[in-house]
Amino acid sequence: MPLPPAPSKRAALLPPEAYDAPARSSHKSARKSEAHGADHPVAEHPQVEDFDPRSGGGEREAFHPAAFQEEAAEVQERPAAKRRPAPEPARKKARPSGPSKLFVLDTNVLMHDPMCLFRFEEHDIFLPMIVLEELDGHKRGTTEVARNARQASRSLDALAGAQGADISAGLKLNSTGHPEAGGNLFFQTQALANHLPISLPQGKADNQILGVVQALGEMHKPREVVLVSKDINMRVKARALGLATEDYRNDKTLDDLELMYSGALALPADFWAKHGKTVESWQSGQSTFYRVTGPIVPSLHINQFVYFEAPGEPSLYARVTEIRGKTAVLKTLKDYGHLKNAVWGVTTRNREQNFAMNLLMDPEVDFVTLTGTAGTGKTLMALAAGLTQVLDERRYTEIIMTRATVSVGEDIGFLPGTEEEKMGPWMGALDDNLEVLAKTDTGAGEWGRAATNELIRSRIKIKSMNFMRGRTFLNKYVILDEAQNLTPKQMKTLITRAGPGTKIICMGNLAQIDTPYLTEGSSGLTFAVDKFKGWPHSGHITLARGERSRLADFASEVL
Repeated sequence: MPLPPAPSKRAALLPPEAYDAPARSSHKSARKSEAHGADHPVAEHPQVEDFDPRSGGGEREAFHPAAFQEEAAEVQERPAAKRRPAPEPARKKARPSGPSKLFVLDTNVLMHDPMCLFRFEEHDIFLPMIVLEELDGHKRGTTEVARNARQASRSLDALAGAQGADISAGLKLNSTGHPEAGGNLFFQTQALANHLPISLPQGKADNQILGVVQALGEMHKPREVVLVSKDINMRVKARALGLATEDYRNDKTLDDLELMYSGALALPADFWAKHGKTVESWQSGQSTFYRVTGPIVPSLHINQFVYFEAPGEPSLYARVTEIRGKTAVLKTLKDYGHLKNAVWGVTTRNREQNFAMNLLMDPEVDFVTLTGTAGTGKTLMALAAGLTQVLDERRYTEIIMTRATVSVGEDIGFLPGTEEEKMGPWMGALDDNLEVLAKTDTGAGEWGRAATNELIRSRIKIKSMNFMRGRTFLNKYVILDEAQNLTPKQMKTLITRAGPGTKIICMGNLAQIDTPYLTEGSSGLTFAVDKFKGWPHSGHITLARGERSRLADFASEVL
């Protein structure tokens, strides 16, 4: 049978009558749009009556001239080089069907997250004039708050300059490359009458914002007007006045700390009954590997620890090393609780500590996060593993230790000396743990221990976080202590300092956050744990039991 002749016309040059043909399937139309390429866009014909060829086929839909004219105008405004035939559109996420809200932002929200303007989806944002005044007052300096204030001011300037329209009519939040923001930004351009109680002084900025929220609520009834503030007292006053208010929750990785990834999973009691028939095992070196297939696999993550403890059944302590589809590979752990496997004289005392030591001593794991209450051994294990790998195994050249310098109480003022001397008072935990590690060397004598301490001190560098930007660490063992006091932005700055061969250990107690406006859900440590979950070269473990002393353990429980 002879082949039909090739078409003599391109699809872009077809007459308008061709659009009256029956709709083609979506996969054919997608292939056709790919075949045209960027240089031959499909012509658009306003003569179409009841069928939109860009809909990808299917049932015919009613044609709306106004909507077509708006889309055609958008196409004309775009540069000719950027006009491309759109492929088959993906199914868009359905927007909420309810009415959009009007959110009034407090100054502390902008200074906490300068990108908050683009986090409210289809809702509108209103900025009182006093917020801009406060933002201007906080933009000077080199602190994190000042940097955020300057970035927020630049975002507002870009929004106002991109459109050049009447500001009182609102600015499109998606005009500067943020398509997720579907609402408008409004500034206060006139005085708003309010009916606040006389007992509230009108000169205070918080009360002026509350007055704006009350006036907007009366102007836009029945639309919901909501005040967003990080200030708890501000929200309490707003509720006392009958105003709707919310905390800014977009920066929170978790709403409840109980949902945080713990890094360990207890296998169910019927694990061997359900998976025993399909388990494959083999020996490689000193480790045993198990290939498991079954319903437990979808809930596992790479480098997650699993354990099975049941009376009368063989125990299992393993780490997930591979996940492929419905199959996972488990690798048994090295027992660092045994004296022959002691790390710098330190042996682990419980299950979670053994999990943590396996992560700290694994050269394939570049990033380790340890959380736990006071006395669980986070700093001691990190230092012991670091000294072993720096001095004995020569895997890293030195240990770099830093921490967030946030004081518990009143600040003691400026500290004299060099950078390392200024960090000395903050590094009491380092001195305490080095004293413990020095006592493990029992056979060296007093002179031998003194020489060992000098060697250890020469390989440990104490650095301030204030001078970390722009640095690159090569083959270093980096310890970030008290990481719960870091913001997600600070955590990103520190982790990205890692060069080839560097290992970073982040430690912290999420119950001891001293930084204002940071909570367990918005801490940089929680952020890092959630984002690195499942990466093959990172691991996390939550240490559950304190091993400092019986007094410290009892105090952690009852106080």
